[in-house]
Amino acid sequence: MEYTYKTQFVCTPDIKFDLDGNVVTNIRFSGGCPGNLKALSKILNGWTVEQIEEKLLGNTCGRRPTSCMDQLAKAVRKAYDEAQ
Repeated sequence: MEYTYKTQFVCTPDIKFDLDGNVVTNIRFSGGCPGNLKALSKILNGWTVEQIEEKLLGNTCGRRPTSCMDQLAKAVRKAYDEAQ
């Protein structure tokens, strides 16, 4: 199922991804740092919610309290919890 997550405090306004059980695929960021986000989306394709949380939750960007990757970790957890 496709999910859209509205982000907070980062350059990209939303993140879209597919979730099948706990496996995340087809990650797409709107805006942000396109080269980095496209590369990370390819690397993370097929990871589980738990793997994404373990590696990315809590990462910050500069002085911001979050980052695009932290927002992704929050997004996939929210989608997974809502699907249960």
